[in-house]
Amino acid sequence: MKILIADDHLVVRKGLIQIIKEDFTDAKIEESSDGKEALHFLRTQEYNIAILDITMPLMSGLDVTKTAMAESIKTPILILTSHPEGQYALRVLRAGASGFIGKETAAEELTLAIRKIISGRKYITGSLAEKLADELLNERKKAIHETLSDREFEVMKLIADGKIVSEIAEILHLNVTTISTYRARILEKTGLKNNAELMHYVFSQDFYRFP
Repeated sequence: MKILIADDHLVVRKGLIQIIKEDFTDAKIEESSDGKEALHFLRTQEYNIAILDITMPLMSGLDVTKTAMAESIKTPILILTSHPEGQYALRVLRAGASGFIGKETAAEELTLAIRKIISGRKYITGSLAEKLADELLNERKKAIHETLSDREFEVMKLIADGKIVSEIAEILHLNVTTISTYRARILEKTGLKNNAELMHYVFSQDFYRFP
């Protein structure tokens, strides 16, 4: 079996490898430290599964997933991240990922998730299954942040984390004008008036942890 692990933290990658090797002793595991390199590997090699972090330099795990799906890359993708489930889980599944688990539960869930995904199924937690059911049945009103695009959502989180426009532009490798446009769209879509109201909203939701 051949596995790709993409995470910008060396210690995390080595920890994941140790967990995987306990159950998949013969697995060949390749590593990547940023999203662009991970996408290159996915384009040029075949894997049984790719395990991607959300927050990586140059390209996020979410963007890698969306690009891979758009290019019909067949490798199934498992997103593993320290972000709370409520922030990204539904977004990565909509993007085409085969599963989503938190780093805090990786020791218990990782090999189970790998087995399920390489067998051709999806891996989701019970709580995420409930969210998907609610969305399918329209049993709940969407929170205002769920009306945002993935990029707008990412910019909103960075604003709430105290980043100024120039810092966000550097992090996302975009120009300042583009970030200002995203900020204006966020305020228009959410009905919030300024950064202070945006920050208050974010911290009133399940957005209190920022890696």
